[in-house]
Amino acid sequence: MSKLAETDDLFFTRAGMDLPRTQTLVDDALAGADDGELFLEYRQSEAVTYDDGRIRNASFDTTQGFGLRSVSGEVSGYAHASELSEAALKRSAETVRAVISGQGGVAADGPRGTNADLYGDGNPLTGVGFEDKVALLEEMNAYARAKDPRVKQVTASIAGEWQAVQIIRTGGERAADIRPLVRLNVSVVVEQDGRMETGGHGVGGRVGYGDFIRPEAWKAQIDEALRQALVNLEAVPAPAGEMTVVLGSGWPGILLHEAIGHGLEGDFNRKKTSAFAGLMGERVASPGVTVVDDGTIGDRRGSLTIDDEGTPSSYTTLIEDGILVGYMQDRMNARLMGMQPTGNGRRQSFAHHPMPRMTNTYMLGGDKDPAEILESVQDGLYAVNFGGGQVDITNGKFVFSCTEAYKIENGKIGAPVKGATLIGNGPDSLTKVSMIGNDMKLDPGIGTCGKDGQGVPVGVGQPTLKLEGLTVGGTAA
Repeated sequence: MSKLAETDDLFFTRAGMDLPRTQTLVDDALAGADDGELFLEYRQSEAVTYDDGRIRNASFDTTQGFGLRSVSGEVSGYAHASELSEAALKRSAETVRAVISGQGGVAADGPRGTNADLYGDGNPLTGVGFEDKVALLEEMNAYARAKDPRVKQVTASIAGEWQAVQIIRTGGERAADIRPLVRLNVSVVVEQDGRMETGGHGVGGRVGYGDFIRPEAWKAQIDEALRQALVNLEAVPAPAGEMTVVLGSGWPGILLHEAIGHGLEGDFNRKKTSAFAGLMGERVASPGVTVVDDGTIGDRRGSLTIDDEGTPSSYTTLIEDGILVGYMQDRMNARLMGMQPTGNGRRQSFAHHPMPRMTNTYMLGGDKDPAEILESVQDGLYAVNFGGGQVDITNGKFVFSCTEAYKIENGKIGAPVKGATLIGNGPDSLTKVSMIGNDMKLDPGIGTCGKDGQGVPVGVGQPTLKLEGLTVGGTAA
């Protein structure tokens, strides 16, 4: 069964709505609008958390609803409801028509579809029973505690969702997608001589649970979480000051995502509130720095066969060899800026309007061996994992905390450090990249991005990077 046919069954056969009547209501509601769509959504989600020897939380939710949007110029009207009915749709149509009252816009052409299918449409929530999930988490808990007597607490969780969407535009244009998403996480607390430290790791993607619940797979996650915790037991206070910083590959790309990626979204640049506004075609990074947003990678957490406006996702080059060459666009901002949509129109749910959002954003690899990069640093910091951070989109200033970092002394990795923060300016930090590793890696599938109160799954990645003169906040006296 095609995705369009499967979602027809969900939204029309089962919900009792009439497709021809729905199409007529959409056509009438958006007459005279520049753009707009009806977004239908059905979602099932579940999560089980096992903490300190018992189930702390277990949930299963089913939600459904629609969002109707009309766009006139740079103004949009949006109405949503959790009731899938013709009456609710009529009420919403009256609301969004107010935006285009007296206007005579010409509807933008709809997205051109592709035959790409980036993930299977099977429902991961039906493949593994609740009892099996609990047994898995119990086994993870037992394994972690048996690995090392210093383990004092283990928190393990498994979560998944199955989302079906259909986008209906004027003139009978329709697109559909069915999106699986799973995640497995573990956190370990260890204690030694009265000192307690934590390590954590997780994996996920747009697949079923099978890839992650094999013993060799979940044991690897626990081993990594425990390794991080034990490293932190030996950590000394972090140095402070301006120094050379080497960023590890993979998850440290979260700094790239936050400090630079958001500034390359179309809406911030159209409104000229981004630090990158007006710099198209200019050098914004060191030679060799190429940054892309790629929503077309199979099974990745941030990937989308189509975005939430029906546009197929794409491989979008943002910075090429240090030159700003592109932005991530939804349909409205692309039209207003005279550009093409890039498949980055995303929304958290039917209750939220779409806007430009990242998918999988990463820096391409270079030609340096990571060992060579470390050997080139006499005194600096090697940052391998990050926790939370804050960024100001208007000027690119950021502060990020390191959850795993080490001193670099005479070209070698030294003692682990605790309490290190990276402080800087996103656009400025791009110009400080002096060496780019050949080990580009994506994160393990755990990213969630927040913007304007909406959260969506994303991916990040980068190779090992050497940055000159970055400010490090530390705790050393």
